[in-house]
Amino acid sequence: MQVLQKTQTIVRYQKPNGKASYGIVEDGEILQLSSDFTEIVNNDLKFDGVRVKYSDVKILEPVVPSKIVNFGWTYAGHAKETGGTANLKEPFLFLKPTSSLIPDQGEIILPSPDLTQQVELEGEVAIVIGKRAKNIKEEEAMDYVFGYTLFNDVTARDLTKTDPQFTRGKGFDTFGPLGPCIVTGLDPTNLRIVTKLNGTVVQDGNTNQMSLSIPFLISWISQVMTLEPGDVLATGSPSGSCPMKSGDVVVVEVEQIGKLCNFVK
Repeated sequence: MQVLQKTQTIVRYQKPNGKASYGIVEDGEILQLSSDFTEIVNNDLKFDGVRVKYSDVKILEPVVPSKIVNFGWTYAGHAKETGGTANLKEPFLFLKPTSSLIPDQGEIILPSPDLTQQVELEGEVAIVIGKRAKNIKEEEAMDYVFGYTLFNDVTARDLTKTDPQFTRGKGFDTFGPLGPCIVTGLDPTNLRIVTKLNGTVVQDGNTNQMSLSIPFLISWISQVMTLEPGDVLATGSPSGSCPMKSGDVVVVEVEQIGKLCNFVK
């Protein structure tokens, strides 16, 4: 058994036999684990002796959550550009279905133009919960975090502008790119978020611009619903959300975590 160090980069990937496995990324290789997610969050890392090249395997979504919680308008600039309210005392809350999830290198499939004609990107930092949380105090909230990953909150903006709630505009299949990894032991309060569309920077923000703190968000949502290990909390997007079209390539990059790349079809 290995002891989980302060910072680890953990991926979930598909093995040649089609089964999924977790591993730790080190120097371009993945140290394959026989541990499941529950064991990993409890620092019970069982290295089974197999090493594979990162470039030789298919990277999957790094976690299989019971729910994807999204906090909207946590950045004033994004709130203003999308017709929201800046500097809210509580976040604008919505959920995405797990059927929206796709991994790094996956395809974002644009719905029929009959359904939406304005699909936009939103690069974000996402929290991965490590243990069951209900009615937790703000000062204890970070104890419930396992690590951090990247999220692209793909949005049918024309639908969120007209619908009284955001489920339809946020919930299409493939509208939830997630990954490629979970990084543990980070300080999330000062992470630069850069989103590129076909190589051009369209979003350049920092988690230090959030109007609501991550401990507050975790504590706040735990008063509403029980958080389970593996649940994903997307913390909101900085300004610069913009439309995507078929053939585009979107890359969300956050320092100390990595890059999430997806192809628009």
